Amino acid sequence: MNLSYRIAIRYFFSRNKRSFISVIARIAMAGVAVGTMAMIVVLSVFNGMEDLNRNMFKTFDPDVKITPREGKRFSIPQELLKEIQSVDGVELVTKVIEDNALARYGNQQTIIRVKGVDSSFSQRGQLDTALIEGSLKLYGPNGTPFAVIAAGVKNALSISTEDILIPLELWYPRAGGKALNLTSQDAFNQVQLRPGGVFFIESRYDDYVIAPLKVIESLLQYNGKLTALEIKTRPGFSEETVSEAIAEKIGSKFVVKDRDSMNADLLRAIRIEKLFVAVTLSLIIMVAAINIFFSLSMLAIEKKKDVSMLYALGATPALILRIFLAEGAIVALSGAISGIILGITLCWFQIEYGLVSMGMATSLVDAYPVKLIWQDVFFTGVMIVIITLAVSYVPARRAAETGKALGV
Repeated sequence: MNLSYRIAIRYFFSRNKRSFISVIARIAMAGVAVGTMAMIVVLSVFNGMEDLNRNMFKTFDPDVKITPREGKRFSIPQELLKEIQSVDGVELVTKVIEDNALARYGNQQTIIRVKGVDSSFSQRGQLDTALIEGSLKLYGPNGTPFAVIAAGVKNALSISTEDILIPLELWYPRAGGKALNLTSQDAFNQVQLRPGGVFFIESRYDDYVIAPLKVIESLLQYNGKLTALEIKTRPGFSEETVSEAIAEKIGSKFVVKDRDSMNADLLRAIRIEKLFVAVTLSLIIMVAAINIFFSLSMLAIEKKKDVSMLYALGATPALILRIFLAEGAIVALSGAISGIILGITLCWFQIEYGLVSMGMATSLVDAYPVKLIWQDVFFTGVMIVIITLAVSYVPARRAAETGKALGV
């Protein structure tokens, strides 16, 4: 073992006999331990929230989405569609028409977001885990069109999937009219569907009604045009890589985004919050570590004769500096290791047993999501090393200079 560490360890255990210095050292260790534990737990919660949001997006949003760069509608030539389907990693391509519409059920009505999809949508299997009632079918045995509705629409319109007599009506203003007469039914296109299934993800998707593409095309009078193409990638292929390959193939007239890009604002907000929390907790740990500064300063005063003796025996200022830096490192790392162990243990208990509940009856998860990433543990350790060196250097240098003066 290095001589400076041997002496530092001896000082660390022997000074426990000195009550006041010992109390300050223990306060420093406890402060670093609590700060380290909080850092690991809070960063893991942010990781869990990011993962939770990604899982929610995955339930509804496609892996890759193609939209027109200009305007709202576009036509897709069959040749271009085949080129997209030929891109390595593309498994399914779904034609989509999406717009706002008025939904009526009995005497209730509300504005909804209608989404027309072709038959490939059910093959994606995305809404399977979010389905809370009925099924995901878009057509009945006799060709009757069905709708899959969000729980928010169901509650707003008091829809019953068991009632076969009352249809779900979708209304949309007719194109080409000079003026819209809200009191006249002739001013609107209308279609009727059977509510076949109900899904729930979160409030962001609570106004959606998913219906067959042909039905919505006739309602909105899109005449073969689409608002988007949604793509499911094959397992093992990166969504970002596939989106870049598609963008290169179809040119600049279209915008191609993977799922993370579609939700970039929310994910960026989570990462920024995580960064600010990490900085704040780092400052708290630094405040706690200031006790190391006071502890080393008093230890340097107490050990003046020992330091001068070491100089008399041939010790160099660099050795004395390393002894006190090692002393500070022992105090800080003892607290840091304890905090890391406690933080990892708390994260494990939260993952396994869900100790802390979200406290919301409508939440998809009962407990706060937690995801432990070892890079966060490494970052915390590096940060504590830097803080330890920062607060230990001044008293260590003073001890070296004072001891040298006394030794001379």
